Amino acid sequence: MTRVSIRIFAAIAAFSLLAACGPDDSGREDAQDPPETAAPDDSAESGIRIDVSYQTLDNGLRVVMAPDSTIPTVTVGVYYGIGFRIEPRDRTGFAHLFEHLMFQGSRHAEKGEFDKLINGSGGVNNGSTRFDFTNYFEVVPSSALEPVLWIEADRMAFPDITQEKLANQQGVVANEVKVNVLNQPYGGFPWLDMPQYANENWYNAHNFYGALDDLEAATLEDARDFHDRYYAPNNAVLVIAGDFDPAKATRWVEKYFGPIPQGDAITLPDISEPRQEEEKTAAKTDPLAPRPALAFAYHMPERGTDEYYAMALLDQILIQGEDSRLYQALVKDKGYASGVEGGINLLGNMFNYDGPMLWTAAMIHGEEFTPEEIMTTVDGVVEGLRTEPVTEAELARARTKLLSEFYGVVDSPTRFGLVDLLASFALFDDDPARINRIEGGFDNVTPALMLETAEEYLRPGNRTVLRIEPGAAQDQQ
Repeated sequence: MTRVSIRIFAAIAAFSLLAACGPDDSGREDAQDPPETAAPDDSAESGIRIDVSYQTLDNGLRVVMAPDSTIPTVTVGVYYGIGFRIEPRDRTGFAHLFEHLMFQGSRHAEKGEFDKLINGSGGVNNGSTRFDFTNYFEVVPSSALEPVLWIEADRMAFPDITQEKLANQQGVVANEVKVNVLNQPYGGFPWLDMPQYANENWYNAHNFYGALDDLEAATLEDARDFHDRYYAPNNAVLVIAGDFDPAKATRWVEKYFGPIPQGDAITLPDISEPRQEEEKTAAKTDPLAPRPALAFAYHMPERGTDEYYAMALLDQILIQGEDSRLYQALVKDKGYASGVEGGINLLGNMFNYDGPMLWTAAMIHGEEFTPEEIMTTVDGVVEGLRTEPVTEAELARARTKLLSEFYGVVDSPTRFGLVDLLASFALFDDDPARINRIEGGFDNVTPALMLETAEEYLRPGNRTVLRIEPGAAQDQQ
């Protein structure tokens, strides 16, 4: 995975396994991400110039096209405005479960036909569930675009949801929970654990992988109601990027997606978080963990604000790379751990979410070090950013690193990073062309804004500290 997608511990394989939440019964790997309300002036010219067209069909489906003939492939993404956050209260994990069901065939393409079509053309396909969307994508030769659009439309309109398939996928997802979380050292750390401790609003704080009781209780009626509510075209974005004829693609989109009926308007729940005033601390015993671990998280500024862009650059300075301040202090100087990882939105990237979010850092550390002494060192690093402005040189270096990664995501050969950004900006902002202005948000950040942002968002009262106590180490004593 690239930096702009998910930063993981090399030692925690389960992080990447769940992060994509893709179906695993067909042998496909989990989806890889590419590597966001008052908006700043992001109208400055950008190094990114994407040719974007945008339209909305009569049924509400938003369609984004970005033609590019440099590579003879096309990438298709279908994004639905339903993620972990707004799934039913007594059906935790349902958004992910339903993602699995969408791979079980449709009215005109039985289970397995989708994969045959994609794999037979030499392409790849996958899906994932995130905080605020569920997505499905295909990368295929340009000649396969029409059949891919047809089969995605058939899946949107007529998924084959039966009691047998529901029961099968309930078993698959329950097994994922057991393998990736319950029976895995550091299985939910910190990507699954931290939101539950740091957030107050249930929508942001529940176990989004799913409690086993909730997964088992899901009914066929639940699944069909979920589809009718959230998988309607007016709650979706279709993105086509790559080597294709826009005129032909437009005709095919209207032909296959146009007849799908519009669904009822969705009223989203209140997912806001109160301002955190006092530091939270929590401890969790991991019966399989051989060593202690420590994570700390701060609530992010609102997506798209000046402070949001500043926080992204603070992220670069604090934790991204071996030249970062936390790596130098915690790893190089003190030797608490072999590495420290983290960033904005551990289940995606800084652009593809739409609600409260955390900036998180975490490490698996030596048992001879206490959480208190580690956090004392962390405080020294963080307070340095809260009391002294960064230099212009350090800010410029952070901006260069961040934009280099951003360009790499947009220019990736699969174009998935590009599709993900375009879909997110269409789904959350109704403005996929924002991709061409995003660099301006980073260009507008100054050392003074960095200092103001650090003072407010990196304060101790905005922080949650979570420690993992190693049960496995205790058993060996």
